[in-house]
Amino acid sequence: MAFSPRARVTLLVALVFAAPVAFVAYLSYGYWTSPAVPLDLPPPGAQAGAQPAEPVAQPPATTTPQVAPAQGEPPSPDQQPPAAAPPSGNSSPPPGDTQARQAQAPGDPAAAASSATRLVMPVVGVRPEQLTDTFTQSRSEGRAHNAIDIIAPRGTPVRAAVAGRVVKLFRSERGGITLYQHGPDGRTIYYYAHLDRYADGMAEGRELRRGEVIGYVGDTGNATPGNCHLHFQIYVPTDPKSIWDGTPVNPYPLLLTAEP
Repeated sequence: MAFSPRARVTLLVALVFAAPVAFVAYLSYGYWTSPAVPLDLPPPGAQAGAQPAEPVAQPPATTTPQVAPAQGEPPSPDQQPPAAAPPSGNSSPPPGDTQARQAQAPGDPAAAASSATRLVMPVVGVRPEQLTDTFTQSRSEGRAHNAIDIIAPRGTPVRAAVAGRVVKLFRSERGGITLYQHGPDGRTIYYYAHLDRYADGMAEGRELRRGEVIGYVGDTGNATPGNCHLHFQIYVPTDPKSIWDGTPVNPYPLLLTAEP
């Protein structure tokens, strides 16, 4: 059967288009009918070419009792009960003052506080011989003072006695405008009270340089009006998770050798 020239051209074009379609259909059939082979994927987070890490034995889980926060206003260290035994054990302090040293006796709060380095006199212009040891003096409600009062005119700059982080800015009924600072060991608390105001830019979490101005002497809180002074207190918290009470350390002998 003879085809006209036009028919032959049409048939040739159809064959040209039909051949690729048939080839693609053949490949698709082979792909979809072949069995799937699972890929050996690396675990999430693994880097290319890295060897699988050996399993690490995990220590048995322990449960740490949670301490519920006290209701209402947190007590000031000025209200703290008689000295309690500090927790035992060593802890590695974070980087602080370049002259900081570790405590020689972890159970001795005085050693923990004095290990930080020689203190800077916290009130500008005060000399060690001008200080009076008021640590054991009695206060209202049968309380012991457990601190030293450093007399100075209102507005005298107050400095960080050691390097460390501000853990709390707080205004209390007794302490007035107060600042709680961790020492270089990350544990000992340095407490400054009756401030007239904070230094500009002071904030919780701020890392203080040794000798940096943190506020100014005042008579806020239960200080007698006009009796401007800094209530300076050092103590080692009984509970590392709390800053409100602990074993007091007498600042007076430490300040006798304080840098001016």
